[in-house]
Amino acid sequence: MTRIAIIGGGISGLAAAFALEEHRRAGADIDYVLYEASTRLGGVLRTEHIDGCLVEAGPDSFITEKPWATDLCRALGLGDQLIGSNDVDRKTYILTNGRLVVMPDGLMFMVPTKILPTGLSPLFSWKTKLRMTQELFHPPRAADHDESVASFVQRHYGSEMVDRLADPLLSGVYGGEAASLSVRAVLPRFAEMERTHGSLGRAMLAARRKISAGPRQPAPPLFTSLKAGMQHLAETVVSRLPQALLLTNAPVQAVQREAGGWVVSAGLQSDEFDSVIVALPAPAAAQVLRIASPDLSAELAAIQYSSSITVGLGYDRDVRQSLPPGFGFLVPRSEGKRLLAATFVHNKFPHRAPEDRALLRCFFAGANAENVWPLADDQIVGIVRNELQQILGLRAEPLFARVYKWKSAMAQYGVGHLDRLDRMERLRQQLPGLALAGNAYRGIGVPDCIRSGRDAAAQFSKS
Repeated sequence: MTRIAIIGGGISGLAAAFALEEHRRAGADIDYVLYEASTRLGGVLRTEHIDGCLVEAGPDSFITEKPWATDLCRALGLGDQLIGSNDVDRKTYILTNGRLVVMPDGLMFMVPTKILPTGLSPLFSWKTKLRMTQELFHPPRAADHDESVASFVQRHYGSEMVDRLADPLLSGVYGGEAASLSVRAVLPRFAEMERTHGSLGRAMLAARRKISAGPRQPAPPLFTSLKAGMQHLAETVVSRLPQALLLTNAPVQAVQREAGGWVVSAGLQSDEFDSVIVALPAPAAAQVLRIASPDLSAELAAIQYSSSITVGLGYDRDVRQSLPPGFGFLVPRSEGKRLLAATFVHNKFPHRAPEDRALLRCFFAGANAENVWPLADDQIVGIVRNELQQILGLRAEPLFARVYKWKSAMAQYGVGHLDRLDRMERLRQQLPGLALAGNAYRGIGVPDCIRSGRDAAAQFSKS
């Protein structure tokens, strides 16, 4: 029998455990044990029900285009629980010179695909609009080195596009800054577009023409979630696993090679396994692997993380009617606010709040989160309320407020990240029976974490 240890009980580790459980039930001669340092499984997937509202402490949904989360939900029998975002009312605002300006129609991430809406939008200056026109004539360019997203976007569209779109959009996903994130790791599709077409605009228009030439199908929702919240996904995975194999409050100090296998040391206990899946944030993985491979540990430790804070606020019917339509707004750093974004949850996922409630989700990340981190929850709520008043004119007292802090939760894919992953893979191959999973490698969203866990399990499930 092959014995496998899974270190980490977030969604990556749970996805690995579920994949192994599927193989075990299909007759594979494997066994596994999952170790989780905290008292609960599921990591950042956490949902609260407050005053009739469904409040997400961590991620509120996942990108529909990436299939791995949807596939896992269906494998768990949760297909009928999947819900899509209310894209009919999808509208995102950018705070520009102190006022909310809607992102123009046809803007795909930051690439304009419709001339008239972009040309008429007050979001961009005429100088930037001219750059957008000139960008259509960029020749193909095969980059011989990695660069930051900010550098890449600036070459195509100028610094205003970085400030008003690229940086705020990436802050909401990675909690980092466009100036430090790798374009190859974060926007590989755009890097490939530049290589094949030169112009991102031409590449995007070609892709749209190809799609429109095929059979017409209704567009899927941009975001997907679960009726009962994201925590329901983790809870359902846990319910499908043998509880005796899930060890909570069991921090692992080290894993090391011994006699052709692995020894996992957790507290005063040690156990032997044939293989190990380390599904931890990179800094924690570095600590666990420091004895087994100092070189791999050093590479893991070099992956930076940022912290985030989400604040959930509930309001009455009057506030709901006073808020602008759409999904919410993003705040460029140049606006001098501490908030990076706010979501109007009652519009994005209408079922998450009663019709007489407004539900807002506000977001700090990176340096902004670190600056307010030491403050008490009521002080953080005070900052949020003050900035919502400045941005939205919202003065009402919230019916409830919740603050959720996530320390070093979001991996930062810095320039050179993919080269680091190549070095790590060569080092990992020197350690038979070791797999890595989590948000530190090739995607930080829920679908990417699930994929990484299942891929790690697949390395050992047939042995």
